[in-house]
Amino acid sequence: MSENPAPSVTMIAPELTFEELAENFGLFDDWEDRYRYLIDLGRKLPDFPEAFKTESYKVRGCMSQVWLVPGHPDGDPNRFAFAADSDAHIVKGLIAVLGSLYAGKTPEEIGGIDPEAAFRTLGLDQHLSPSRRNGLVSMVEKIRTFARAA
Repeated sequence: MSENPAPSVTMIAPELTFEELAENFGLFDDWEDRYRYLIDLGRKLPDFPEAFKTESYKVRGCMSQVWLVPGHPDGDPNRFAFAADSDAHIVKGLIAVLGSLYAGKTPEEIGGIDPEAAFRTLGLDQHLSPSRRNGLVSMVEKIRTFARAA
């Protein structure tokens, strides 16, 4: 009898650096266009297997359902990566932005990133509801916790 292999999950590997992402956000004049772009970013996230949508990977503090799995890019144990998913389109976009901020960084680099400043740069800080902002903080804390443990 053969065992089923453990499911695997594809880590987020951003197509754009955060600086390129900020440039793209700067091209939009109004929030609606930025909102649509954010949703498009979320649609490009790698597929997230149902097997990882468990309590152990759930991010607490988010109104939406969010799951985050830690890992390493290309097996490099000195760098951090993650896979994540949400049941909300806008949150998936925020996950993509967090991927451009954190994926491929060392734990030390992750500790030095100011996500609030990053979201101000994109102009998203003014347009996130308090509950979305709390969820974003929860995702960042989960990323930092996983990175420190790596």
